[in-house]
Amino acid sequence: MTKKAIILLSGGLDSATVLAMMQDHGYAAHALSFSYGQRHSVELDAASKIAAHAGVAEHKVATIDLRLFGGSALTDDIAVPKDRDEASMAEDIPVTYVPARNTIFLSFALAYSEVVGADTIAIGVTALDYSGYPDCRPEYIRAYETMANLATKAGVTGEMPVNIATPLLDMTKAEIIRAGTDLGVDYSLTISCYDPDASGAACGHCDSCMLRRKGFGDAGVADPTRYQPG
Repeated sequence: MTKKAIILLSGGLDSATVLAMMQDHGYAAHALSFSYGQRHSVELDAASKIAAHAGVAEHKVATIDLRLFGGSALTDDIAVPKDRDEASMAEDIPVTYVPARNTIFLSFALAYSEVVGADTIAIGVTALDYSGYPDCRPEYIRAYETMANLATKAGVTGEMPVNIATPLLDMTKAEIIRAGTDLGVDYSLTISCYDPDASGAACGHCDSCMLRRKGFGDAGVADPTRYQPG
């Protein structure tokens, strides 16, 4: 029987790489994306293109509105930080952190996994390249996995314990890009920007763009990102 995995697919570089990795390991990929009121909603178009290009078994988009709570530069009227160096990024949890986002996303993925019979949920968190997000830490992932196996029929009965896979956890952005390139990921389909324009062109100045650009440079791979002028 083919193994199944739920892939949290944002449309960004990391999640596209995770998708390719899980498929390379023989999993049938069920991709899950979210329309959650994010200002960078063009990432959903990217996710659809990535899913189609990868030939996933299924791609679902869940609609929730985290603008109801706000509290983040991605879901509220808060300016996205621009042109910060890595030291500044590492000073504190950035305003682009969306409160409890990964817990919400993983919970949707957990429900989806029970329905389709997937024993793995894959998420593109990384602990090496700075994000500053508390829900990207290894201890959080371990705790969520423990909870997931206490909260589901599949986990409690032992029928199909769930595993939260984090294949990028100990990789730098450059290592991720090299690995994805080797697997044939088309990074021109991805977008990582927190503040793209209406056409989907990346700003080139937010934290995510800065880390992405540096990652391609360090990897020695041409950056296919379409940036805004200036």
